[in-house]
Amino acid sequence: MTTVGRQGFDFTDHMRRLCGDMAARVDDLRHIDMARVAVSYSQTRKASEYGMYAALMPMRFAGGRIHKVRRGQKWGVQRLHGTDGREMLYILNFYLPRFLNLKFREKLTTVVHELWHIGPKFDGDSRRFAGRCHMHGSSQASYDAQVAVLVDCYMASDPPGSVYEFLRYNFCELLARHGRIFGRKIPTPKLLRVG
Repeated sequence: MTTVGRQGFDFTDHMRRLCGDMAARVDDLRHIDMARVAVSYSQTRKASEYGMYAALMPMRFAGGRIHKVRRGQKWGVQRLHGTDGREMLYILNFYLPRFLNLKFREKLTTVVHELWHIGPKFDGDSRRFAGRCHMHGSSQASYDAQVAVLVDCYMASDPPGSVYEFLRYNFCELLARHGRIFGRKIPTPKLLRVG
């Protein structure tokens, strides 16, 4: 969603276009419909390079269920809808300035890492692996290796530089070029008791 009438760099709009281009060019990401993925950013409290760079929040539970029963109580995630009224199934959030201060390849890797978490059924649930660690599987190294292959596939598809060129700049450089960096900030949805 582009914000009209505001000068500066719309970070979330640029990230949405990049993610959409990745989904269109990489076979293993084609199940992703960016019209149902909300893109957001949060400001980090400290300028440290250590910490989270991005996070994907699935808006449904295992198997795409909208409710979960825990200790005899039924729970659901607060719903989020786009401007067209469609329900968002995921929130993809980036932490600034930390994310933008990564190296170019690390930024691409971070984006694909989060997109790869989106389940192949695109039902609001995350991709689940067998075993104790369902988010990354039995080996974080294997997950990272798969992500690296997907990044290589994307860059080998010769995407237009205009889609990803902004990732070549760090936060201060983008700020100097555009005067300000803005975008959509989405509060973390609450877990609500149903009934």
